[in-house]
Amino acid sequence: MAGQVYAFERPERFVAGTVGEPGDRTFYLQATDESRTVSVVLEKTQVALLAERLVELLDEAQRRLGADTGNDPDDVDTAPLTAPVEEEFRVGTLSLAWDAESSTVIVEATAQSEDEEAPEEELDSLRVRLTATETRAFVARAVRVVAAGRPPCPLCGLPLESGGHVCPRQNGYRR
Repeated sequence: MAGQVYAFERPERFVAGTVGEPGDRTFYLQATDESRTVSVVLEKTQVALLAERLVELLDEAQRRLGADTGNDPDDVDTAPLTAPVEEEFRVGTLSLAWDAESSTVIVEATAQSEDEEAPEEELDSLRVRLTATETRAFVARAVRVVAAGRPPCPLCGLPLESGGHVCPRQNGYRR
């Protein structure tokens, strides 16, 4: 049985966002058009890597193909996720592509498989097509969302809790 493909050829909005307090946040990708909103859950590291790889993809398209990959956006979408935020699936893999014919980026998030032998065609996926400028706006917001969490410990890099944390670099003394 084929999985559901949530395709957005030119969404009105495609953002990374969170629900919850730092330290207990759930990360989402959310695509919206006129009649629907689709939200999928992913890990903070997946959001950070997605943003990083999108920049690399745009830079490579510009370097190799001479593509116009836009500039950093002047205004970044800072609005909250569109409510209600209802999870369609948890992301297992992310795929990126540059469509040279239309000068667009394709982002595909495929559901995490509970059965490791299930073919990818049977998994749900979210597919979004963005212009280079829309991609750069997505990246700018994603970087802000990831950075808005708990600050890292200056010694070990682990996240600081509001009451401090037991730092392994301090032999277990509270910082």
